[in-house]
Amino acid sequence: MKRRLFVASSLATALAGCDRFTNTLTDAGGLQSLLGSAQILNHALIGTRGSAPLYKESDITRPFPTNGLDTPSDPEYRRLMATGFSGYRLPVAGLVDNPRTFGLSQLRALAAVDQITRHDCVEGWSVVGRWRGVPLASLLALVRPKPAARYVVFYSYDRDDDGSRFYGSLDLHEAAHPQTQLALDLNGRALDPDHGAPVRLRVPTQLAYKSTKWVRRIELVASFSGIAGGKGGYWEDRGYEWYAGI
Repeated sequence: MKRRLFVASSLATALAGCDRFTNTLTDAGGLQSLLGSAQILNHALIGTRGSAPLYKESDITRPFPTNGLDTPSDPEYRRLMATGFSGYRLPVAGLVDNPRTFGLSQLRALAAVDQITRHDCVEGWSVVGRWRGVPLASLLALVRPKPAARYVVFYSYDRDDDGSRFYGSLDLHEAAHPQTQLALDLNGRALDPDHGAPVRLRVPTQLAYKSTKWVRRIELVASFSGIAGGKGGYWEDRGYEWYAGI
């Protein structure tokens, strides 16, 4: 499924039967501002304080489905995939005191989080999987964010047909949540390419489009207003909410 078709079908489904409200939302800047304020309040007061529920081994969905998007055709990614990702390197830079680049062995040597959580797609389906990986907070502690840093931006190997690079972001508070991780394994095995190998973000407290797959690099920034469409993520630039708490 092409990404633009996914956006169109998802929005059409969500807004079916709501033409009058849709037109009001499109035309009324005040209403858009009000909804944006509510999103911020929800994020501040609710979403960053709780934890996603944990499940039992018997609850795991097998086989674990993909979200229908193609594995990246990016030449660099294809070269890494052909060698089993042995040459993969993850730079973490930007507004940090100690920029670092991590290989897979270095990531696996860090303390791991092993958790069985639900994966909730914006399309309305959910599955349960066992994810093992590095707590993002541990990685950030190693690079030491500067006082000006407010957001963590995750760039992917994935590109759209028009060349747009997929990316996503979290604020530092969400990034430090104990359940937020850079996942390396799914259901007891190293991630395969269709599920985001070799490294994907997992944010079980938010909808799955916030869990960037095929992470290429990480950058800490003061603002994402100058990145791509300025909304903090590929999907957000196309109308999705930046904070997608569940």
